[in-house]
Amino acid sequence: MTARRFRSARRIPAALVALLVLAVAGLFLYDLAAVRADRPAMAWRRELAHQLEVHTPADPGVQLAGVALALAGVVLLLLAFTPGIRRILMMRSPGQDTGQDTGQDTGQDTGQDAGQDTGQDSGHEAGQDAVEASRPPLRAGIGRKDAAQVLRDRAMEVPGVRSARVRMGRSRVRVRATSHFRELDEVRADLDAVIAVGIEELGLVHPPRPRLRVRRRAD
Repeated sequence: MTARRFRSARRIPAALVALLVLAVAGLFLYDLAAVRADRPAMAWRRELAHQLEVHTPADPGVQLAGVALALAGVVLLLLAFTPGIRRILMMRSPGQDTGQDTGQDTGQDTGQDAGQDTGQDSGHEAGQDAVEASRPPLRAGIGRKDAAQVLRDRAMEVPGVRSARVRMGRSRVRVRATSHFRELDEVRADLDAVIAVGIEELGLVHPPRPRLRVRRRAD
């Protein structure tokens, strides 16, 4: 089971939208109450009512405004359904790593455990399973900058690398290294192996593909 991405709470946008809706609703309510109290309506509402009487849905301006509002609504809906936290890379949960090893160890341990009485432990195991099922799934993540710093430190361990820059993306990691000795092909091969191991050790759900660039230091 793949861990779900972290989602942004979006507290500030939600608060701003709520305040805006409250302000508009309060303004309309105040104007309606004023009209019911035999007071003149506000000028902006009289102008709005006049424009609605003059312009029809067949007018090009009205249609363009409707299309623009519809597109804005679609964009807002798409943004609302996206997780929103792109700077966090999802990591594999412990259950994903242990599931592969369980099948390998089961065959070796079957002969040793066959003679043990499982009746006494069935209740205890059932209770543990119930507790585990009631717990929320464990999720972990690492920031892009932190992951890039880890890979940069690994790149600096390669002999011949004088400096390195790492840019971490969701699907690709770009590594630019400068070498001051050794052949560039050798440095690139060692750097490729080190970065591959570093990406694996990060334990990401979707490991990015490395893209390396090694150049000679200009004296």
